[in-house]
Amino acid sequence: MTDDQHRPHPAAAFDALGAEYEKAFAGSRTHRHSLEWLLGRLAPGSRVLDVGSGTGRPTAETLAAAGHDVLGVDVSPVMVELAARQVPGAAFRCADIREVPLEEASFDAVCVYFSLLQLDRREQRALVGRLARVVRPGGHLVLATVPLDVADVDATFMGQPVRVSSFTGQALTALTEEAGLEVLEEEATLFTPAHPDARPEPHLFLHCRRPLATAPDA
Repeated sequence: MTDDQHRPHPAAAFDALGAEYEKAFAGSRTHRHSLEWLLGRLAPGSRVLDVGSGTGRPTAETLAAAGHDVLGVDVSPVMVELAARQVPGAAFRCADIREVPLEEASFDAVCVYFSLLQLDRREQRALVGRLARVVRPGGHLVLATVPLDVADVDATFMGQPVRVSSFTGQALTALTEEAGLEVLEEEATLFTPAHPDARPEPHLFLHCRRPLATAPDA
C-alpha cells in the first residue's frame, strides 16, 4: 500500500466532527478580528471565496450578513450540508478546491482559514499561488494556519486521525509573497479549542493584498 493510500482522507475527520468543530472554534476572537479586518476593506456586494468553508460559521455567515456574494467550497459533505442549512444567504459546493475551475481575478477576496493543513507542502504552495491569481488586483486574501515546521506528520485532531503539514510563520509569509501577494498585517495568538481532546495551538493570520498591476517602464 502506498503512502497516499495510508493518508486519511481530508474529509473524514470533518465528516466525523460536524458541528463539534464549529463549537470548538467559536471562541476565536482572532478569527473574528480577521473577518472585521476584511469587512473594512470590501466594497458593497463583493464576491468572496471561502476555501474550506466548514459549517459556514463564522466566515460565510459574517460575510453574507454584510451583503457580500459568498461561495464556500469544502471537501466534507457533512460540513457542506450544515453550512447550506445554517447560512442560506451564501452558496456552498462540496468539492476539492484544487479541482474547482476558477477564473483569474474572479473574486474580490479569498478566505483560507485553516484549510491547508491536510495538504502536503507542495500542494499548499501550489494552491496559494493559484488562489493569489483568483483574487482581482487590489483585492485581498486572508490566510490562517497553525505555524509549525512539520511535513506529513500523523496526528490526532479532536480525536480524529489526520496527517498534517505546515510551515513556520516566516516560511509561510515568504510563500505568500512568492505567490505575488503583499502581506499587510500578521496576527499570532495561542488558542485552545473548546473540546476535551484539544490542546493549545498557535494560530497565525496573514492579511494580504494582490497588488494593482503596474504599467511597464517605457
